[in-house]
Amino acid sequence: MNTLTGNYAEDVAALDSVLMSSESFDLLKRECAFASTEETFFYIEGFVAGEMMQKLMTYMAEAESIGGAADFSSSLPAVEASVSNDVDELSFAVLSGKSVMLAKPFGAYAVIIDSRSYPAREGTEPENDRVLRGSRDGFVETLLFNTAMVRRRIRSPMMRVEYARAGSVTRCDVALCYMADRVDSATLEKLRAALSDLGTSSVVLGHESVAECLVRKRWYDPFPKFRLTERPDVAAASVLEGSVVLLVDNSPEAILFPTSIFDFLQEADDFYFPPFTGTYLRVVRHIVFLLSIILVPLWYLAVMNSAVLPDWLSFCVPDDPGEIPIIIQLFLVEFSLDGLKLAYLNTPDTLSSSVSVVGGLLLGDFAVKVGWLSPDVILYMAFASVANYTQSSYELGYAFKYLRMITLALTAIGGVWGFAAGIVSGIALVGVNRTFGGKSYLYPLIPFNGTALKRLLFRPKKFD
Repeated sequence: MNTLTGNYAEDVAALDSVLMSSESFDLLKRECAFASTEETFFYIEGFVAGEMMQKLMTYMAEAESIGGAADFSSSLPAVEASVSNDVDELSFAVLSGKSVMLAKPFGAYAVIIDSRSYPAREGTEPENDRVLRGSRDGFVETLLFNTAMVRRRIRSPMMRVEYARAGSVTRCDVALCYMADRVDSATLEKLRAALSDLGTSSVVLGHESVAECLVRKRWYDPFPKFRLTERPDVAAASVLEGSVVLLVDNSPEAILFPTSIFDFLQEADDFYFPPFTGTYLRVVRHIVFLLSIILVPLWYLAVMNSAVLPDWLSFCVPDDPGEIPIIIQLFLVEFSLDGLKLAYLNTPDTLSSSVSVVGGLLLGDFAVKVGWLSPDVILYMAFASVANYTQSSYELGYAFKYLRMITLALTAIGGVWGFAAGIVSGIALVGVNRTFGGKSYLYPLIPFNGTALKRLLFRPKKFD
């Protein structure tokens, strides 16, 4: 461990050699002379609060003497101040936004002053997780703000917020939130061990970098192994249910552990409405989302076997199938929808509405008139596309999109048996999946837990 020596000039030079303040314009080394002695401050200009530093300088100017590091830190007008002689700890404190003060009377110690003021946006309602009723706040990119929003909802001494670091180079701040009397201790211990041994130097992508290191999945497995939320009320509810919530600095997304496929089909709106309405919304969400997988392949199977369809199903057969085979039309629309989605995401806000209208209506109308697409194809694919948004996870939506495309391809090849093979393979793929800690992706269905399954399928009448 590299420690301070007690020689003021040597200690300043040692810390300066680690931080290399002369090579970064925003990393400041300020030398002062207060109370008949010399002091040196190290801090990053964009992180410190101006009012805090002004108050500190006023205090120093009025002080008759400084004294030792421990006495000075205890009398300092700051919310948080500590003493250390570890050069690595001092340099990390500066790079984290704190101020480090060295002075001759401090000897072989320095004072770390928490004078941070992180840039932060307002915690508005998340764009991708809106509710009809309920709170309108959302997580931001500042870790302390996010933990405070969860604390505001759970005023219990049993709630724990553990601090950890992720990435050997980035050393990003992360926090584990859980209820000590409700959490699964095995899951918590595995999460702690995984965080301490991430095996990566960088987590610049925030929650996604951390999550991919925690849950290493096969590249061909599209199913998400963790649930994300930007809503503090959802995170607080998960904590009360016994889950562990992982918050990462620089990211507005909270990661919920552990997660099964049924958890993705819950929404905050289910709980902001009465039990009957909440249950109805949840049942509709499950049915519509399942239809997004099987409806299009089932319709294509009916078209392939139009000769044996009863009269009451004759509407399934398109009057004008178009010039291109229907199976190619279906895949063409699948790819076109993703292309329009990418175009919409990269379009400036002032033009985004125009792109969505032109892309969605005019192109589809022209494709029908030219003969490329059948109106029936557009209808069924539009339903499947909209049905994907009945739940908020993009990853799960794309996972089921791939299952739908595989089932379509197998149906085109094998007819009824191909359709059955696609459905069975999809169920098998979900069944063999595992979430963090090796838990079943189908819990509480497998292994069966009737009480937990009932709470996931139906909105409970009261909260524990």
